[in-house]
Amino acid sequence: MAGKPFTGGCLCGRIRYRADGKPSNATHCHCELCRRSSGAAFVSWATFPSAEFAFTKGAPARFDSSEIAFRQFCPNCGTQLTFQFHGKLQTIDVTLASMDEPESITPLDHIWTRRQIPWIKLADGLPRYAVNRPSEEE
Repeated sequence: MAGKPFTGGCLCGRIRYRADGKPSNATHCHCELCRRSSGAAFVSWATFPSAEFAFTKGAPARFDSSEIAFRQFCPNCGTQLTFQFHGKLQTIDVTLASMDEPESITPLDHIWTRRQIPWIKLADGLPRYAVNRPSEEE
């Protein structure tokens, strides 16, 4: 493990996790599935290698939010914790706001802005992509 681990958990404390290694793909996602699953205007994420992520307390519930991906959340309080593509299980996306120190990872851009709620006005100067980053579009 290089550096301090990233730790976090849910609102009620039933679920805790630890992510080691270097995060990547830190982003703000505006897609409809992220918005609906969180009840927020957008969700901020960072990606970790699955081999360097573990739940350290409790067991999350799982919901297949689409044909291509699933989300994990606390079955007690509902806090959304992770997102994974069925075909890309070597990585896991973790919600930044569920981290103990969410300020330790700074998102680098906004994705799925074509789904952004019109009353959200952001002036952070970060790159914005209508869908995914160009390197991620398939």
